[in-house]
Amino acid sequence: MPNQNRDLRSVLTSVLDDMSQTSKAQVPHISFKEVGIVTSVLNGIAKVKGLSHVGFEELVQFSGGHKGLAYDLDENEVGVVLLEESSMIKAGMEVGRTGRVVDVPVGDGLLGRVINAQATPLDGLGEIRFRERLPIEREAPAIMDRAPVTLPLQTGTKVIDALIPIGHGQRELILGDRQIGKTAIAIDTIINQKNKDVICIYCAIGQRSSSVAKVIAELKERGAMEYTIVMVAEGNEPPGLRYIAPYAATTIAEDFMYRGHKVLIVYDDLTNHARAYRELSLLLRRPPGREAFPGDIFYIHAKLLERATHLQERLGGGSLTALPIIETEAQDISAYIPTNLISITDGQIVLSSDLFEKGVLPSVDVGKSVSRVGGKAQLAAYREVTGNLKLSYSQFEELEAFARFGTQLDESTRRILEHGKRIRWCLNQTRLDPLATHVQIFILLAFTEGLLDQIPYDQLGEAEKRLRHAGEEMDPTMQQQIVGGKKMTLEIKSILIDIAKKTLSQIGGNANE
Repeated sequence: MPNQNRDLRSVLTSVLDDMSQTSKAQVPHISFKEVGIVTSVLNGIAKVKGLSHVGFEELVQFSGGHKGLAYDLDENEVGVVLLEESSMIKAGMEVGRTGRVVDVPVGDGLLGRVINAQATPLDGLGEIRFRERLPIEREAPAIMDRAPVTLPLQTGTKVIDALIPIGHGQRELILGDRQIGKTAIAIDTIINQKNKDVICIYCAIGQRSSSVAKVIAELKERGAMEYTIVMVAEGNEPPGLRYIAPYAATTIAEDFMYRGHKVLIVYDDLTNHARAYRELSLLLRRPPGREAFPGDIFYIHAKLLERATHLQERLGGGSLTALPIIETEAQDISAYIPTNLISITDGQIVLSSDLFEKGVLPSVDVGKSVSRVGGKAQLAAYREVTGNLKLSYSQFEELEAFARFGTQLDESTRRILEHGKRIRWCLNQTRLDPLATHVQIFILLAFTEGLLDQIPYDQLGEAEKRLRHAGEEMDPTMQQQIVGGKKMTLEIKSILIDIAKKTLSQIGGNANE
């Protein structure tokens, strides 16, 4: 009897083991997913309950496939910045965590494309080929990884290259009232990078569709789209997309920089970016500060622009040059956002409405504009030619203001005024017509040497046209000596002056005097 019990027990044990293994094979794998519920939807903001473990700036996904950014982490609910139209999101919808942050595709496949802030193509040219995806929020390079800014970035605009030089890795602010040529300077700079091994990114934030389409058409017409990426966050898109656009564009630019390329990025403009962030912050019920902007508005622009730099050679020697654009009201550069960005950047190009109304284009206010990198990022030939041009030009503007009162002027003052007017005329330049570096230096030398002082004012256009043609036809060896970066010798200078005198000899007045 005991033996029979043992046999029965062993049989039952084996049967139970078989049943256990069978049940394990049939039971599916169980995973847990944290899901929240939308409680309310505002303009670009959704309030969500139930996501108690979500991280700051984590990407969340709504049941319809729409995405959002967890931005306000309260104890009982989460404020989510929507990256889609808020009309698509309804109260009661489920929201799930993705476990990752917002990222964008990067790689050479983006060149020549028009995309939105989520890198979705807008140009109808099919899917984008990319190498990998990188988060839009990244740490700026450490101080020890940065190299000095010494290599000039030629904009093709005489007044900037001569008086307010920009270097690769610099952050130069462009500010002025609306519709006076801020974007034109940035687009001219992009066009001038053709055949210079510089990759350009134009980030349009809150612009009208017609304005962006015009910019894209101009870039295509001049062959600049081959090395340019256009990112568009239009004014009618959700504020969340307008907020993330410059960070996404900078991540794309950084990928090229870390691979050793020279990159230029234009933010057009950060005023609309600040307004989008103010809108989001007020909807999230964050306390408003000066001009209703939140207290961390300085931080969000500083962490963006600090990513522009020139890397050490051991890291590839790449550079990221930033040209942020800011819109002022009534030429007030002491407003909150302009003063913030002036303190963050390495200089500013100030555009004047008064000069624009007088027909001075580009309407750069030389007295208020400055480059804090200065001559360290300027070719030596420019310094030889321009010398104290900025100081003498500022003195001319003061004399001109004084002469408006109808005061009798002596002959020397009249000569200074006439020379100053010609210098101002020389610094004028039509848009979408950047000049080669050696041509700029040649024309500026003729003006600063006073070779055009005796030419009638109404013939200056013809004179500059001839000088430009002579500069373009210059011997390639001479061109290389001018732009080679070395100091211009007296011999080369005298040769250039002789060429200029011969070029101007057939125009009314005697240029040789």
